[in-house]
Amino acid sequence: MSIPQIEIQVIAIIVAVACAIPGAFLVLRRMAMISDAISHAILPGIVIGFFITQDVSSPFLVLMAAATGVLTVVLVELINRTRLVKEDAAIGLVFPALFSIGVILITRFAGDVHIDTHAVLVGELAFAPFNQLIINGNPMGPKSLWVMGGILVLSLVLLGVFYKELKISTFDPQLAASLGFTPVVIHYGLMTMTSITAVGAFDAVGAILVVALMIVPPAAAYLMTQSLNRMLILSSVIGIAAAIAGYWIAHFLNVSIGGSMAAILGFIFLLIYFFAPKRGVISVLMRRKQQKLEFSMLTFLLHLRNHSIENSNPEERASLPSHRPLSMDSKKGYTSPRIR
Repeated sequence: MSIPQIEIQVIAIIVAVACAIPGAFLVLRRMAMISDAISHAILPGIVIGFFITQDVSSPFLVLMAAATGVLTVVLVELINRTRLVKEDAAIGLVFPALFSIGVILITRFAGDVHIDTHAVLVGELAFAPFNQLIINGNPMGPKSLWVMGGILVLSLVLLGVFYKELKISTFDPQLAASLGFTPVVIHYGLMTMTSITAVGAFDAVGAILVVALMIVPPAAAYLMTQSLNRMLILSSVIGIAAAIAGYWIAHFLNVSIGGSMAAILGFIFLLIYFFAPKRGVISVLMRRKQQKLEFSMLTFLLHLRNHSIENSNPEERASLPSHRPLSMDSKKGYTSPRIR
């Protein structure tokens, strides 16, 4: 395994974990699509930052893009508060407008600059090792590795410091306000961190994979556990597994790395969606069938109690077979289901 291959996988793993942290809270807050809005709407911020600095590697681009992401959230909430449209419609109104502004600015004023709309959307991890961070003329490794590593450390620090506030404001904003927390500040802090994470992953993996890594692993983990701690861990594990498997599938099939990772994420989600122990489709169907049997049995027992054989006439006794549970089979016998 060559050094670039190792670097690509390490970058993918760091991006997956960094995206899973804010993504878990977005899924729990039912704001999953806001990540899609932010990952597209930050494009005009990047372009405007380039116009100001004339340097595509300037950290100012990250700040401008993060500010545009927060602006996206503010505009969505302002439209949503009017009660004229729902939140999903507000997202659909805001981010296409901002993204199209960014595309127009690129094609009109930066056509000869390395800001390509196709690369923005799809991204290509294969090129990440060649974009080196240079300090005093010395290459220090892939720039994406340092940027996403720093963002991951920042996310972990903020998560450790504000974990209680994030947890309470996510599940019970009224309780958070009564305890002295400010849900609005926590909300915009989370949106800011989401924007910074999306910006950092923007150059390496593109907008589509950012959304996939930020939403699919937490959504899959949500089907497997009801614990926030486990959800964060499972989200990271699922993202890492998809990153590694997606890379090697892309390597052997000679296809897009980002596309392979997104496809593996979808495949993992489908497996969990159908086979999750408690919330999977199969488990839910089996539980509903069991509940139906239990209800039928309880109804039959109540009928026996109300029409006891000793006190009933022959006609009532003759009608009892018609009230038996559907699961009773005179040929195969009947095994009573467990009654909770």
